Amino acid sequence: MKAVALTRYLPIDDPQSLVDVELPAPTAGGHDLLVRVEAISVNPVDTKVRSPKPQVEAQPRVLGFDAAGVVEAVGEDVTRFKVGDRVYYAGDITRPGTNSELHLVDERIVGAAPASLSAAQAAALPLTAITAWELLFQRMPFDADNGGRGKSLLIIAGAGGVGSIAIQIAKRAGFNVIATASRSESVEWCRQMGADHVIDHRQPLASQLKALGFEQVDAALNLADTDRYWETLGEVLAPQGHVGLIVEPSGALKIGDPYKAKCIGIHWEMMFSRPRFKTPDMVEQGKILDRVAQLIDAGELKGTHTETLGKIDAANMRETHRRLESGTTIGKLVLAGW
Repeated sequence: MKAVALTRYLPIDDPQSLVDVELPAPTAGGHDLLVRVEAISVNPVDTKVRSPKPQVEAQPRVLGFDAAGVVEAVGEDVTRFKVGDRVYYAGDITRPGTNSELHLVDERIVGAAPASLSAAQAAALPLTAITAWELLFQRMPFDADNGGRGKSLLIIAGAGGVGSIAIQIAKRAGFNVIATASRSESVEWCRQMGADHVIDHRQPLASQLKALGFEQVDAALNLADTDRYWETLGEVLAPQGHVGLIVEPSGALKIGDPYKAKCIGIHWEMMFSRPRFKTPDMVEQGKILDRVAQLIDAGELKGTHTETLGKIDAANMRETHRRLESGTTIGKLVLAGW
């Protein structure tokens, strides 16, 4: 089967950073589905895993997490899917990635793809949808249907992949959503996703919030830079508020006042935790993806695919990584077909 892989961890401008390879096709067993991959999308975690380091792989390593495709074969323990089903999923960081024609994935972290979306559109969703949903509705103490009624939520980096989904599901849950963005096109994107207000993350947040009538906010999602906004969020969060984090800090965080004084809840989200540790509830990820697909098909959520950069090959993958590393992408970038 065709795949895009690496053996050395190099800057993305190096042609050897990601290369086209031929690998043996895998075989499904146990709870695994063998999926014929039709489209993939790239996330910041892909670029972080690929980033330069001295390690050398003895065998080609296939990266990639988000995928949409069709079930080609099933393991003997599979109960949720059958051959021919259209599926989408975000994979498992401990296993070979989705940047291959055929891919093995545990059925419990797979969802039925939205019927109203193409493979390219579906591939844009899984990792960001799971991350936003788990963080807001499973790590933080808010109900997915009405948990935001009467509450305000600040989302830092609203135009990114996770932010694009977080705005929508938070608005659906009833939150008054304030997103951050700096460029005119990213501001407009946040508004299209449903943000009630958009403020500039390059400027002081507290004064902008006060100008909108928010002395404090009930909750915040920091989807960009944990260190940079740590003190600011401690200032603007209400007593007994909550902050959700997805980016590891560069060093130790000051967890004392005002976080302690205000009893602010701190919630970490790592989408790969359930599959990595084979938690008893790992099927929750499949359920989240099924729910998201239903909401997409019902018109209650919008897809976040913004551009397809061509077929799945090393040259296009390098360009997608390069674009993502620029820090200026909006929504999700996708590759489709072989």
